[in-house]
Amino acid sequence: MKIGLLMPFTGYTANPAAFARTAEALGFESVWIPEHPILPVNPKTPFPLTNGPIPELYAQMCDPFVALSMVAAVTTKLKVATGICLVPERNPILTAKAVATLDAFSAGRFLFGIGAGWLREESEILGVDFPRRWTQTEECVAAMRELWSKPEASFEGKYVKFSPVRLNPKPVQQPGPPVLIGSLDKNALKRVAKWADGWCPIGVSQSYLKKQVNELRRECDVVGRDFLKLDITAMGFIEGDQHAVQNGLAQYASAGAGRFAVAVPRQLKPDDYEAELIRLASIYV
Repeated sequence: MKIGLLMPFTGYTANPAAFARTAEALGFESVWIPEHPILPVNPKTPFPLTNGPIPELYAQMCDPFVALSMVAAVTTKLKVATGICLVPERNPILTAKAVATLDAFSAGRFLFGIGAGWLREESEILGVDFPRRWTQTEECVAAMRELWSKPEASFEGKYVKFSPVRLNPKPVQQPGPPVLIGSLDKNALKRVAKWADGWCPIGVSQSYLKKQVNELRRECDVVGRDFLKLDITAMGFIEGDQHAVQNGLAQYASAGAGRFAVAVPRQLKPDDYEAELIRLASIYV
């Protein structure tokens, strides 16, 4: 089981580069950074986990590509991942450029965890067709793959249109970095089977994961995809001591996950991140 770390970085958390150096030295496999570019003031949409106000953290998150570039620059083996990037909220051509550059300069260490967003007010400010945001996301990813894999690329869709262009550098991973869908939407597994390279759900139990992975196998059979080539990453936190955590990881592995990204339980600060990473490594790695 590969063990990663998932943490939002802000202006008051540990520096991403320092965090990453320690993480790699302790044996973690990857660092995952989420995003929310903006938080509208007084949104009507409630926070999904509590059905209440959206936590202030969602107004503080850094740009993941800048932070992951810092992570990649000071490490040699650590995979760098968006966990997750809100694809339809970004210009797809500029996002393709950022992804390609990061993958090229990290020697192919980038994992593109993606989502379509849940905060309608944020999405609409950033140009998302919210009711059809997954259709928009699929189109954006298809356009990015054209840009990543072809010397000259063009695209003609509903949301993305451009005449032939050249976009360089190309990513090391071809035809592009792995695209992992982070969603529990009712159609998420169909999307993974149809056009993604993996699935990275957060906060799901081992039993739920096992059930959904079996469904994903069936969806892959329907569309002729090789299930064994998919990257299955579970994101979350396992309570307890080393024995409980290792037992939990074994259950996630048995359910079909090849990686567990530890959702760091609090925002680590410059003066305490090292001790907490050592503690997490002692029970997870």
